[in-house]
Amino acid sequence: MDQLTELGYYALSRHPVTPRELAAEARFADEIGLGTAFVSERFNVKDAAALCGALAGATENLGIATAATNHNTRHPIVTATLGATLAEVSGDRFALGLGRGITPQWQILGVPLVTGAALRDITGLLRKLWAGEMVIGHDGPAGSYPLLNLGVTLDPPPPILLVTMSRRTLELAGEIADGVVLHTYFSADATRRAVAHVRSAAERAGRDPASIRIWSVVATVSDDLDPTDRLRRLYGRLATYLQGYPDQLMGANQWDPTDLERVRATAAFTGARGPIDATATADELGELADTIPEAWVADSATGSPSDCAKTVAEQFDLGVDSVILHGATPTELAPVVEAYRDIRPDRAAGLPVNPGRMPS
Repeated sequence: MDQLTELGYYALSRHPVTPRELAAEARFADEIGLGTAFVSERFNVKDAAALCGALAGATENLGIATAATNHNTRHPIVTATLGATLAEVSGDRFALGLGRGITPQWQILGVPLVTGAALRDITGLLRKLWAGEMVIGHDGPAGSYPLLNLGVTLDPPPPILLVTMSRRTLELAGEIADGVVLHTYFSADATRRAVAHVRSAAERAGRDPASIRIWSVVATVSDDLDPTDRLRRLYGRLATYLQGYPDQLMGANQWDPTDLERVRATAAFTGARGPIDATATADELGELADTIPEAWVADSATGSPSDCAKTVAEQFDLGVDSVILHGATPTELAPVVEAYRDIRPDRAAGLPVNPGRMPS
């Protein structure tokens, strides 16, 4: 069975997180030909390094990536060691995805905020360390360090992805990154704009715009699921994002702020007991479904497995290179993947297994 290297999924993407399910889930993803398992980090039982190591040990073909972890929670030598170790143990299947994270969380934890300048700085540091360089007296936006050295040379080093939805970071990715991961619930227009920001910035920086691998992320919620579960994964998940970073998601999609105020007035928001997709009742989810504008979820993959597959295939018309099917396990995605094989666009085939690389 051909591996669909252009397709990925998010490992352990729902609440509650059960890490023991990771390996079996990944082996099945490998079996049905999915291309990459992405890991988003949470500060509970979702340590990105540990989970990516487990993925490398459990699979033979699957690409592996963090999407995202944050450099400000680890010393640069620890992050460099993480990337080097996973690159070696996976046989060059690993890509390091970095992101800004959520500003209020960093303020609560008392760690430095992630800025564009810091992302540029840490990217340069990591590449020097993976190239075997000794870095002496570094003083920059990512911190001040007397001496940094891994003592090994990686050939090739792991690619670096930036996980983002803001124009400035998309443009930064075009300048410095090997790949980009966009965000769930991007409209078709938002995806086209994001792709244009990345490619244009790459061209201005003197890079080949086609050398940067761009992943879109599509909520995949088929009719095979229980109706309440469908509401939770489609509307509850979107509401959770609007809890954490509404301005960024609203801005990327150019959505009307008055609609957001109506969503915030729902019982799920006013009585929130934690992440909405983890805690909302069936009635609260129903109210969210009635209140959230249909346009906000219109570009998600919904309906029958064939309908979902068609939506996934249409993502390539927006200029992306790869697609993450978000919010479902590989077992749940199997009918969608099977249907997708029948309509797979020719231009989607032939990508490397490593999710941060393009064909040379």
